[in-house]
Amino acid sequence: MGAIGTATVGSFASAHQGDSLRTSMTIVAPAGAGGGWDTVAREMQQAQRANGIVNNTQVVNMPGAGGTIALGNLANLEGDPSTIMVGGTGQLAATIQYDTDTTYADITPLAITVEEYNMVVVPADSPYQSLEELMTAWAADPASVPWSGGGSFDRLVATELATSAGVDPKEMVFVSSDGGGEVTAALLNGTVQAAASGFSDSIDQVESGRLRALGLVSKERFEGVDIPTTVEQGYDVTLSNWRLLAAPGGLTAEEEAELTDIVLETVETEEWSTAVGRYNWAERVITGDELDVFLEEEKERISSLYESLGV
Repeated sequence: MGAIGTATVGSFASAHQGDSLRTSMTIVAPAGAGGGWDTVAREMQQAQRANGIVNNTQVVNMPGAGGTIALGNLANLEGDPSTIMVGGTGQLAATIQYDTDTTYADITPLAITVEEYNMVVVPADSPYQSLEELMTAWAADPASVPWSGGGSFDRLVATELATSAGVDPKEMVFVSSDGGGEVTAALLNGTVQAAASGFSDSIDQVESGRLRALGLVSKERFEGVDIPTTVEQGYDVTLSNWRLLAAPGGLTAEEEAELTDIVLETVETEEWSTAVGRYNWAERVITGDELDVFLEEEKERISSLYESLGV
């Protein structure tokens, strides 16, 4: 499988040994083409190519098990600095949910680059005009307010919302959907009453008048977007879908520093800035000791959410 997007990481390992880190690099997207991890990888590839940061950057898709298959493969490349991987909240959650043998402790996290946020949305004809109305009804009768979302991250956001609203997460009715389109369909056909959905997945439906946004799951509002945050409405729910770049374990300090510099140079380019605006990403760059603390706090936070679900 030699084509970009379908090749395996192992097929590149020997070819890169001994090369300069800026000569050739593989970026692994731990999911299929078109998703969030893949988009980050390909936008990083384009920015590096356009600015000569790395002479030859290839993107490899390695889907499966919430990103943990790619994580395991990356860990197997210990000591090889020529391959990095896009990871994030969902992948960390999968290692906790499935209690995987390989975790972020087995690789080298380099940097958080961007975050994506969810919205709480309801059908345009929903009786719930505000987040408070929705949460009050949910707390009164959890089964009467089924939710949807596009995956494990959306379910975790809904779980945090439930806790904040005084709903026992074990009583939450959550219907998993395959992406934003299915979430919208479930809302419009009455299968569910509300959804935790990615901002980019649902903003077009909100602007078209098919859905109503009750809250942006964020600490701060987006510039130019008139949607109140969960925090300003009294619900301390801020779980974000952050995007991590990581390398195999066993690297030298010099290799880790150089790879981190490559990532930081990439996110400072005009091409990357354009992508941030195109996909409604929020820039948040975290590296070094701060990154280690952040990942540990997120691990504890997500573990607590799964415990509340009884998982």
